[in-house]
Amino acid sequence: MRDFYPEDYRPLQAIFDVWRNAAALHGFELYDAPVVETQELLIRKAGEEITGQIYTFEDKSGRGLALRPEMTPSLARMIVARQGALKFPLKWSSIPQCFRYERMTRGRKREHYQWNLDVIGEESILAEAEVLATAVDAMRALGLTEKDFQIRVGSRALLGELFETIGVGDEHFAAACLALDKRGKINDQETSKLLADEGLGEADIKKVFELIGVKTFEEAQKQLGDETPGVRSLIDLFALAEDLGFADYLTFDLAVVRGLGYYAGILFEAFDTCGKRRAIFGGGRYDNLLDSLGGKPCACVGLGFGDVVLSELLKELGKLPATDRTVGVAIGYLDDTCRRTAARVAAQMRNENDSTAPANSITSADSVDLALRPEAAKKFFKRAETMGAAKSIYIGPDEVASGKIKVKDMATREEAEIRFSLD
Repeated sequence: MRDFYPEDYRPLQAIFDVWRNAAALHGFELYDAPVVETQELLIRKAGEEITGQIYTFEDKSGRGLALRPEMTPSLARMIVARQGALKFPLKWSSIPQCFRYERMTRGRKREHYQWNLDVIGEESILAEAEVLATAVDAMRALGLTEKDFQIRVGSRALLGELFETIGVGDEHFAAACLALDKRGKINDQETSKLLADEGLGEADIKKVFELIGVKTFEEAQKQLGDETPGVRSLIDLFALAEDLGFADYLTFDLAVVRGLGYYAGILFEAFDTCGKRRAIFGGGRYDNLLDSLGGKPCACVGLGFGDVVLSELLKELGKLPATDRTVGVAIGYLDDTCRRTAARVAAQMRNENDSTAPANSITSADSVDLALRPEAAKKFFKRAETMGAAKSIYIGPDEVASGKIKVKDMATREEAEIRFSLD
């Protein structure tokens, strides 16, 4: 888990700002939930094995609890609790801190922040398109282009249709998907053994290898035609991506399978084009979750976007934002007799954009740093430069007596004299 010193937290907050702005631009509303969830809820969503992958504990009442490993179970719980009163479809967004007890590797920590985008209650493929468009806009705002990352798009429905054409039944679907997922990670001999261990005969194994060799959407269309549900959904998505302006970021990839027991339709994962890292973000359609947690069946599309891989990518590309501290105005003073005047000047500047601010406010600033102790002018201006102040004000006895202060531009060294009144 990570400590964030101010210099580490600034770029993280800048990423959060980009995420929030992109979500707001696309009509998503922010929500939040407790960092602690019941083990029961997480088990119902992911199975008993989840308890070995997360931080679990009992409270003083003996209830099984856990630090949340993801936000989706909490989202589902909240939706189910008010499903009869909410007006669907919903577009919700959050940036929770999540925890997993697992081996740390590159791009994976035991703690991370994750931007979540979810559309609940909409069956149209426009739900997937809007989620992806929002994520792409955030990446663009961070200075990334289609040359830096690509979104690999697949479909669980399309996979099922293709396996059906070669005669692989539902009982072998999971094994065939696993073989597809492992292609390129293990050799063909190991893949064949994996399939044989799952009960597939030699003829079926050969058919699976032919299928997992499909590289393009056009090849899949050639086998299935244009009218199957899986094909139609992808045709719609690619067309909407053109309309929404992010088609250049999409690549068809049959091997995107993700959680077999969770996702049901279109799936997607974003990777850097160099192929050095884990997925930057991923998600898809999970229409069966709410009813599995006691709610009514409801169409859902979601995306999870972690901060760790993204930060590593931005740092490598030299695009990590807001690494330097910036202050609008730094205010210093010579001695304790000047302190009250400096404090009042700071208060006026901080209130400048407040509707209750006095009419004689001095000037506006995004941030005002008031020195906590007296210091000589030379030391103050050096410190103001170090903290990245855009402007500085130094108050001594002459300023107190005359009612005039000098606002110094730290870049140009020019000074502007301003009269102030503290009456």
